Amino acid sequence: MPTALITGITGQDGSYLAELLLEKGYRVVGMVRRSSTVTFERIDHIQDDVTIVHGDLHDQSSLVDIIEKFHPDEVYNLAAQSFVPVSWSQPVLTGEVTGLGVTRLLEAIRLVKPEARFYQASSSEMFGKVLEVPQKETTPFHPRSPYGVAKVYAHWITINYRESYDLYACSGILFNHESPRRGREFVTRKITTGAARIKLGLTDELRLGNLESRRDWGFAKDYVEAMWLMLQQEKPDDYVVGTGVTHSVREFCEAAFGGLNLDYNDYVVQDERFYRPAEVDLLVSDPSKAKQNLNWEPRVQFEELVQMMVEADIARLGRELI
Repeated sequence: MPTALITGITGQDGSYLAELLLEKGYRVVGMVRRSSTVTFERIDHIQDDVTIVHGDLHDQSSLVDIIEKFHPDEVYNLAAQSFVPVSWSQPVLTGEVTGLGVTRLLEAIRLVKPEARFYQASSSEMFGKVLEVPQKETTPFHPRSPYGVAKVYAHWITINYRESYDLYACSGILFNHESPRRGREFVTRKITTGAARIKLGLTDELRLGNLESRRDWGFAKDYVEAMWLMLQQEKPDDYVVGTGVTHSVREFCEAAFGGLNLDYNDYVVQDERFYRPAEVDLLVSDPSKAKQNLNWEPRVQFEELVQMMVEADIARLGRELI
């Protein structure tokens, strides 16, 4: 039975990855920070099947202790300060966790279990002010937020440890991926929750930022399969993971409200408070390398994803109203 360590197991991606690995017969160890606000909502249904341990990407010794205790065959680093707007108000924290935290984890692996295979969650936000469209593995980075900058550091330190110490270390450059488990602070979930609340008569307005921003949106459950596939290859490498199709925030609103027989124009208000200091306007992936080398393709299409999220929020709010 192989052992996998997942940092950030209580997040959207961590919960779907844990499910996938359990189905494949892994022993799954999930690392969480000791915090008064940790929620296990996303993994409630599998909590008895995984081992939860406390650790922190700020704390080198805790990472060493976990790897010494469990000797994981695979390590998936999904933990981060992952909300771009917060990175503007907490840039140092974002750099410490999202950037330097990866170095601490790689160093712990190098010292204790150098044969372990490592996955780093890189991000399309690294491309930022894009220098070519679509973006592929060789596209230069130009991050436009402290989060994007921290992810670039994490990406390059992963490559550095691979080349310097011959670690099996991969980065998945994942484009935006959503699900009913997406945090409610993210724009997609803000839209689906807002549409559901308006449909149920709980509010009559949804305030958003730039409706013209375009993103390459896929389904998180599809994307965690790509993470696993990266660690099953003969040689480590980095891969862009996305759908190759882009949609605007406006189109997301149209699909979410339209699925509830509502016109988003009647309810959505653009509010400059939600604009980014430096906007990322167009992110669209070229996932051809993942398709060719990993035999990976997304299964869930945009409209299906939006409806899945809206229906989940309608059901959740309905339960809360009972």
